[in-house]
Amino acid sequence: MLHVSPSSFILKPAFAKIVCEPGWKWHKRDKPLANYDLFYVWSGEGTVNLHDKSIPVAKGSCFLFRRGDHPSATHNPQRPLVLTYIHFDLDQPVSEVPGSYRKLEDTLDFEYMLSRYVRLFLIKAYAFEEEARLILKQLLIHLLREERYVPVEKKVSNQLAEIILEIANYVVQHPGLPHKVDTLSARAGLSPRYFSIKFKELIGMPVQAYIIKSRIDRAQHLLLHAGMNVTEVADALGYKDIFFFSRQFKQHTGKSPSEIR
Repeated sequence: MLHVSPSSFILKPAFAKIVCEPGWKWHKRDKPLANYDLFYVWSGEGTVNLHDKSIPVAKGSCFLFRRGDHPSATHNPQRPLVLTYIHFDLDQPVSEVPGSYRKLEDTLDFEYMLSRYVRLFLIKAYAFEEEARLILKQLLIHLLREERYVPVEKKVSNQLAEIILEIANYVVQHPGLPHKVDTLSARAGLSPRYFSIKFKELIGMPVQAYIIKSRIDRAQHLLLHAGMNVTEVADALGYKDIFFFSRQFKQHTGKSPSEIR
């Protein structure tokens, strides 16, 4: 579902956010599902039965039922399920389909998109169906990403992650400054060694490599879109030696600055 166009999504009228009645049960269907059903639990307790497995569900439980599935479910009447379901289909074959079940730990963005999807149809905003298709694809991308992503919290705490991401963003916003590990770690309030270790864990590359990449990325933009020549770009990004700039640029892009321009 990653590579399909949003226009390929067929929106179905079956969708809602509901609080299930105390006596609610989802009986196993005589006929299998004829389309996809994105099924998300906001709160409550219950059990979903799928493929002969009973899965306890609570906040963050998310299912993507598929054509041919025969799901059923029950819940605790004292803690009724609050859920959103969205039926949809696709008009072309797809690959990279999210798994049938996943428990989401960080639910904020996902729940916002679910709420936005339902609200669009309630108010029938301008171009609401086009936006709904975009949101539906975002929801599925979110699930695919969850399946492939090792959460940052396992390596770096939330607070530390925010600090390092702020530093990384600062480097990108100011590529021409003479950034050094010592000054960046001091900005983060960390020792240079600890900052370097955690920066690489979170960003995926050493601090110095990230600084150079940020400069070269900005250099490419200036050469292509700002009408600046090679000397002007090198000077703007803090390079005192244009030959060193050209050599570093070619190491990272495979081309000389003059070829890019």
